[in-house]
Amino acid sequence: MFIDSFKQHFETVADPRQSAKVTYPFFDILFGTLCAVIAGARGWFDIREYLLGHHKWFLELGMFKAGIPADDTIARTISAIKPEQFQTCFLDWMASVHTLTQGELIAIDGKTLRGSYNREDRNSTIHMVSAYATANKLVLGQLKTDKKSNEITAIPELLKLLDLRGALVSIDAMACQTKIAKTIIEQKGDYLLAVKGNQGNLSKSVQHAFSALRNDASSLAALQTEKKHGRIESRLCHVLDASTLEGNFSRWTGLKTLAMITSFRKEKSKPVSLEYRYYISSKIMSAEQVASAVREHWSIESMHWVLDVSMQEDACPIYKDHAAENLACLRHLALNMLRAEPTKLSIAGKQKRCWMKTEHLEKVLIAGLSISIKK
Repeated sequence: MFIDSFKQHFETVADPRQSAKVTYPFFDILFGTLCAVIAGARGWFDIREYLLGHHKWFLELGMFKAGIPADDTIARTISAIKPEQFQTCFLDWMASVHTLTQGELIAIDGKTLRGSYNREDRNSTIHMVSAYATANKLVLGQLKTDKKSNEITAIPELLKLLDLRGALVSIDAMACQTKIAKTIIEQKGDYLLAVKGNQGNLSKSVQHAFSALRNDASSLAALQTEKKHGRIESRLCHVLDASTLEGNFSRWTGLKTLAMITSFRKEKSKPVSLEYRYYISSKIMSAEQVASAVREHWSIESMHWVLDVSMQEDACPIYKDHAAENLACLRHLALNMLRAEPTKLSIAGKQKRCWMKTEHLEKVLIAGLSISIKK
């Protein structure tokens, strides 16, 4: 039963309320909130409306016997949950349903919850760093940072919570740090890191290594071109052995491969743009493998798009206590479950069905809580 499975994975989340003042069971509120978020609820009022509309179904499950709590009660309860406990349970759940395969790509990226700032301090906006399994489109875990600049410190902490054995971890240029590379290697994974000006000597040396190829016009014949959304994009990838670097970069643990991707883009009424992007990896990789991994990395943007468009994350003005962080975790939990359910519908379509009919909600809960992700 999906309820037993949910209890099994999330039973260690402690009830933050004073026991003498409890009317509604904590598990009822937590589980009910998850169901509402799966169905598309975007705030406390929406959550209560969903519970009211399907109260009979919850009663059949032995829940909300004392009635449906006020939206303020739901807000206080969810906001007071310790995020660390919730994140730990989320990670344990993902570890039980998702097993990494050799070479699988895990993309790490950050996202600002734009509506999560204290209305008296716009600089208080919350930033979340997420790990995303690109093959199955699943969120593996997330951590909060206070500011985007703190991604560098949050990423190693998030990596330490994940099983990286045999995985290739891709991160953008901000996180191109020796500490992060070392953390990935220590956990038996490999890294693919974008290199930009924040790594001055490394960036200059990598660019110099590719100078001959960058100026070789004959290589442009191998450009791969695709047309989509009214623009034409062409890409070409070159790789070199890390031994071609001039200088001592031994502090980059396990460094084996350098890569350069040349990108041309032509959009209507805009001039042609040319861009060179550089990468380093601890894995021996071909040009095709690097190009594929870089394309896969940016699939994490599709997750951000779904969170913003289907779940209205950026528009959510909730920020008090731990509310924004805990709701972000619930959205990730809901998104993973919705994607695990096999009905051929968009995320928004599945949400609408869950809002209208608990039969479809049950399918999503069963798919998300009781299956192993198949390879």
